[in-house]
Amino acid sequence: MRRRLRTTGVVAAAVLGLVATAMPANAQVGTGPWTTENPSFNVQERGCGNVDGLNFELTCSTGSGDQRAERRYVTYTGGTRQFEGSFRITSMAGTRISLKQTFRDAPTAGPYFMLAVERGGRLYAVHGGETLGSGATVGTSVRVNTVHQVGSTHKVYINGSLKQTVSSSSGSYYDKFGAYRTASGAGPVKVTWSGIKFWRK
Repeated sequence: MRRRLRTTGVVAAAVLGLVATAMPANAQVGTGPWTTENPSFNVQERGCGNVDGLNFELTCSTGSGDQRAERRYVTYTGGTRQFEGSFRITSMAGTRISLKQTFRDAPTAGPYFMLAVERGGRLYAVHGGETLGSGATVGTSVRVNTVHQVGSTHKVYINGSLKQTVSSSSGSYYDKFGAYRTASGAGPVKVTWSGIKFWRK
């Protein structure tokens, strides 16, 4: 009898686990319901960029060339997608480093949104230069959410507060994060990301 009850309990726990996994997840920002995603990614190391798990580093102070250490996630088309992650800069002798990108894949490939940081902690949108936050100094953890409704809007949240809303065209896009030298920037820099999550609806 005890063995039969124990087996039944294990089966019930397994079933409950499957149900919990299938239920929509509650995201940090925006109205749901949201469903958890686990998209695949490629690691990009170019120039003096190094990636070790969720640690991203540019080792040089070069102000030219392609210097990047990033994760590039798979392309999505349509719907609403949310990215969440927290970064912490562990050292920064350089400045104007892009940390998070929403990249257009089609019909015309190119950067659509780039969140960058200046030495001193100012967070800004590379295209347009709009200040999106401050206090992203060495050792401080900052949470970033982007909510992208393809063909409608792209919203940026810093530590849970909405900082930017811009229009979005239809097409295909993908998410990137890590450390990337902007056209006016240079390393060296070290940044660690954590709490990476993706949702869709």
